[in-house]
Amino acid sequence: MELAVKVMRQSVAEPRKDGKASPRVGAVILKPDGTVETACRGELRHGDHAEFTLLERKNRHVRLDGSVLFATLEPCAPDSRHAPKMSCAERIVLSRLTEVWVWVGIEDPDPLVDRKGIKFLQDEGIRVRMFDRDLQEAIRAANRDFLKQAVARAQTLRSAKRFKEQALSSLENILPAASSAGLSKEALERYRSQARIAAPVGSSAFNRHLAQRGLLREVRGRFMPTGFGFLLFGNKPRTVLHQAGLLATIHYPNGKEELLDFDEPLVLIPDLVEKWLRDKLPNVIDRSHMRRETRPALPFEMVREAVINALIHRDYDIRGAKCQLVVTEDTVAIKSPGAPPPPVSLEQLQSFNAPMLSRNPVLHYVFANMGLAEERGLGVRTLRADAEKEGLPLPRYAWGAPYLNLTLYRSKVGAARSLGPEVLDALSRAEKAGWQWFSANGKAKSSQYASAMGIDERTARRHLNRFVEIGLAKKRGSGPATEYLLS
Repeated sequence: MELAVKVMRQSVAEPRKDGKASPRVGAVILKPDGTVETACRGELRHGDHAEFTLLERKNRHVRLDGSVLFATLEPCAPDSRHAPKMSCAERIVLSRLTEVWVWVGIEDPDPLVDRKGIKFLQDEGIRVRMFDRDLQEAIRAANRDFLKQAVARAQTLRSAKRFKEQALSSLENILPAASSAGLSKEALERYRSQARIAAPVGSSAFNRHLAQRGLLREVRGRFMPTGFGFLLFGNKPRTVLHQAGLLATIHYPNGKEELLDFDEPLVLIPDLVEKWLRDKLPNVIDRSHMRRETRPALPFEMVREAVINALIHRDYDIRGAKCQLVVTEDTVAIKSPGAPPPPVSLEQLQSFNAPMLSRNPVLHYVFANMGLAEERGLGVRTLRADAEKEGLPLPRYAWGAPYLNLTLYRSKVGAARSLGPEVLDALSRAEKAGWQWFSANGKAKSSQYASAMGIDERTARRHLNRFVEIGLAKKRGSGPATEYLLS
């Protein structure tokens, strides 16, 4: 991945009179014998794509079975090229590889490509992964002008209806059962205010703005909401989209519970959830230190981030499931229908370095424009940073079909209690104290653990190996470099 980014910087821009920026793209192929070959855009001829140069000009007669391809930009999709030219996605599929892995840097926001190149590869059975987050940011920085033009081009084409996009979700289409009259003025005003849009709600300019972003479609002179538009701004979206909204439950320590369904427009739900919770929960006492500390009953910034992530990135094609929020004495659990948006993996989420990718870019754009979500990421870095700032154990991701489950811990003691009686009974008192520290840090070497707990390194290794034995941690590396990670 790092080599692909390095090669990307050597790209040669083709001379153009129309001012259109050329993307900077690097491609690397890793062959089974360990040899590596590279190419960049325009390396051998102006305009030649990096994948074409690498696969056809440099390796046309070479067996590539078992090779792995890395490309800094999403390969162009079939519909983006005119015959006789072949798209890079098709070329990869036909590149004589019997077992294919493709690593992609960032998605291409050009409307003829955006997520379609990745989807084409996945539909053809190719396993796609994304570059690490820090490298994605480097790719975006190097392609700032190209990406800005691509986003503007997408909005212009959508507004002018000059092409038919391949839908990534059925909610990109108009909802026959909804109309613009069913939109919430409060929700639209909230969006206009927070996104700093000058045009007043209901004006032609405001409606065109929504249409450019895939939230409205103009049909015979009338603006009709798409599924995503109705989710975000509709009065009672669940009347039409039964999978919309959020189901919330508080389980109190005395055994009582309180339930509330949030079926308002999506843009209003995060504030409503926070307001509801603030009035319901008393402060908790943190007794994990010698000094008694009182901290808020909930890490509200983390809860807000987690709820927004669930609403934005869930799979709305799973119609029988809804986002859920469950608060207990020790944890806050957020359940989001659907696995991580491919090709993001559960492991990447748990490492808090998941690549920038959104399952529902239309929703993500609105929340990002309102300052409520990261521009293109999943918000996982914010969750880690907030946990570390509050001195709380790191959040945990888990998959239990059909839900992606995220658990936030309300205290270090709560993290230990949430393990369950069987696991707790398997730990000594000292190991339970060590687990509270370890779960808040996420990883450690035995020397770091020993220093933090005030014990010798041999005892530290015994504790950490005990965590590994019962499935709470895993080892990475060997010898003095051995590191223990949350399982």
